[in-house]
Amino acid sequence: MSDARTFTVSEDDDGIRLDRWFKRHMPEVSFNLVSRWARTGQLRLAGKRAVPGDRIEAGQEIRIPPVEAQPARPARDQPRREPLTADEEQFVRDMVIHEDEQAFVLNKPPGLATQGGTKTTQHLDRLLDGLAGPSGRPKLVHRLDKDTSGALLVARSARAAGHFAKAFSGRTARKLYWALVVGVPDAAEGMIDAPLAKQPGTGGEKMHVDPENGLPAKTGWRLIDRAGNRAAWIELQPLTGRTHQLRAHMAAIGHPIVGDAKYGGAEAFLTGGISRKLHLHARRIRIEAPGGGHIEVTADLPQHFADSLATLGFDAAMGDREIAERSGARRSAARPKPPTRRGERRSRGSPRQGKRR
Repeated sequence: MSDARTFTVSEDDDGIRLDRWFKRHMPEVSFNLVSRWARTGQLRLAGKRAVPGDRIEAGQEIRIPPVEAQPARPARDQPRREPLTADEEQFVRDMVIHEDEQAFVLNKPPGLATQGGTKTTQHLDRLLDGLAGPSGRPKLVHRLDKDTSGALLVARSARAAGHFAKAFSGRTARKLYWALVVGVPDAAEGMIDAPLAKQPGTGGEKMHVDPENGLPAKTGWRLIDRAGNRAAWIELQPLTGRTHQLRAHMAAIGHPIVGDAKYGGAEAFLTGGISRKLHLHARRIRIEAPGGGHIEVTADLPQHFADSLATLGFDAAMGDREIAERSGARRSAARPKPPTRRGERRSRGSPRQGKRR
């Protein structure tokens, strides 16, 4: 295996199956070939023999043998996908909020999984057939949780996918999220620095703060507005890309995202007509385009999130006013610390929060 190739798992691929990694980054490699490499010991993950169903983690190395040209398979061996209905094609076209020669940006609705899995047959990856063009069907390069809405970029070609995947793994892409959280943090902005690991006994479906064994995870946050001591409207910027990072981090500091029963339990819900759906939205994405310049797109809120802002008395335009125009740009001045009020909810978690004043 002197000509074997080695790849490093990016943070956006943390937690996915190994066969999904191949489908995302090396679609020309068939599942049968990956399985054969596994059977013959040529497929290695973190230095050990691997199988297609193994879960991968950011920072691990995937080692594969040279990919030789494969003879065309008979048509009967080709995987079959059910064709999209006219309504499904219209559904995915209606998600498009930006398109150019290299990419689409979609506004993914809550409740739609990004990729398929056990018992998940309706997902965005399948619907991308409805956006296929001369360069083939678009390719996913990052993910959003099923119940998270907002801006999701897909590449229009394999070459563009490689460029965008590098931008995400290299942290040059900037993603900003909006969230409604329970209670009000005691500062105007800060940084959550809390390593995350998969919680034992959950099958990898839930993360928890683990300073000893967790992978580094950092989230910047800013208070946009508050509804007394009841709830806060927060801008979030993930500086790493761990599974469920924003949800786990906000719950860890005592302010779970509204509607997030997985991490906040019963405390994650508000009364007074506030929706029980998850209030986490990828508001804006900014990424360098393959041909130069940048793609920068803002995604409108889903109806339940917009209704909750209105119910709590928030001005939806306020959240965009202080978003930096350049990726990674620092704000010129910190917002003043909100006044402390009697009975105000305080952070209960142990993760470090570096407050910028």
